[in-house]
Amino acid sequence: MNQSVIRTLSIIAIVLGVFAGTASAQNEAAPETATAPSTGTGFDTLVGQWVRPDGGYRITIRGVDAAGKLDASYANPSPLPFAKAEASMEGDTIQVFLELRAGGYNGSTYNLTYEAATDRLRGVYYQAVAQQKYQVYFERIKPPQ
Repeated sequence: MNQSVIRTLSIIAIVLGVFAGTASAQNEAAPETATAPSTGTGFDTLVGQWVRPDGGYRITIRGVDAAGKLDASYANPSPLPFAKAEASMEGDTIQVFLELRAGGYNGSTYNLTYEAATDRLRGVYYQAVAQQKYQVYFERIKPPQ
């Protein structure tokens, strides 16, 4: 091949590479705008509704910020706000701490660990009024398919 053909093919290859890279970047960015922004911490997996099968108690996690502060509420069966609701990382494990101070709960807490394999929140519920601890778990409420 002569030099002008090689030069032309090189330019075409560069231009196609730029367009392919731009199209790829645009395609990869599209799903981000279609879903909630990611905190980059892995806490997003907590968003949803959770039920404790032994009593129907519910936790609703509407959002979580990068620092781990949860926008969450509790229902038994009436909704109650959490006095404190936060997630943290211990190694690769997500820990959740929830504290209730309303509706006669007077400082009752949940210390939970997210189990990815079972998609459950499992841990200890401290019932402050009775000063008792209970092993509990919450299952994610799946939307109908």
